[in-house]
Amino acid sequence: MKGFDEKFRDFPDYILTITREIWEDRGLGARMKDYYHPQVIVRMPGGISFGEPGMTAATMATLAEFPDRILLGEDVIWSGNPQVGMLSSHRILSTATHRGSGAFGAATGRKVKIRAIADCYAKANQISDEWLIRDNGGLVRQLGFDPRDWARERVSGLDPETQPFRPEVDVTGPYTGRGNDNEWGQALADILTRIMAGELSVITGQYDRACHLEYPGAVTGHGWDAADAFWLGLRSSFPSAVFTIHHQIGLADANMPPRAAIRWSLDGTHDGWGAFGKPTGAKVHVMGISHAEFGPWGLRREWTLLDETAIWMQILRHEG
Repeated sequence: MKGFDEKFRDFPDYILTITREIWEDRGLGARMKDYYHPQVIVRMPGGISFGEPGMTAATMATLAEFPDRILLGEDVIWSGNPQVGMLSSHRILSTATHRGSGAFGAATGRKVKIRAIADCYAKANQISDEWLIRDNGGLVRQLGFDPRDWARERVSGLDPETQPFRPEVDVTGPYTGRGNDNEWGQALADILTRIMAGELSVITGQYDRACHLEYPGAVTGHGWDAADAFWLGLRSSFPSAVFTIHHQIGLADANMPPRAAIRWSLDGTHDGWGAFGKPTGAKVHVMGISHAEFGPWGLRREWTLLDETAIWMQILRHEG
């Protein structure tokens, strides 16, 4: 780990440790400055932001709303090396109580459990590029709201220069890598590419019949039918949208099943019936990240995240 603090035994330990130090140990001053570059770029489906001060302020606001938030790192799938920098795809399960008023409305006192996946580029002990997806659809549902209604209340306050995230507002950051060429990353890339081409038969061909699935909206599913329902509902909403893989990692570690992380997007028009209702013709950009584990009978576990609220904001803004 040349260039990183000696207390970190490896890159996953760096990612897991700094997450705990910042969020749970309240390292919101010096720790944020230690671990995030002053000009860090953070892309979320809801928008793009620049600089550590803004990121620190957003972290503080989230903790004020969910003060007991615990971030459990389920996995870190990574590529690269300390000399050129490393990219981690960090899957997090968060538990929290909505005890403060904020971006998600007046405090409800409700307990929530949601996932997020953060792709972070780090070099010399600092993160300078990040792509982050939080399951806001699952969060607002657990707070008692419908994602479309929640988005409608906020769409008029969007900053068109930065919100929501889409290619037109993106910038080139310090990380320009594409991951690695490991066979397991390619296996997941092939599955997603075939699904997005309408070949949903790949699910019965490449998924374990007893697969465990975690999807947006805090939805847990099992088996081929659940996978088919999610992917068909998404793709049928945007049938002419262009599917792009932006980053792929495959990894095989001791004591772990082979696994993969893919960051992808759909870019196009809301021109079909599906998970987002009646076609509106809205121009929509969908940012997605998928993790998968493989076993002897194919893909055995999948986690896919996108932000339903950011998609609804794009559709509702188009509708006026």
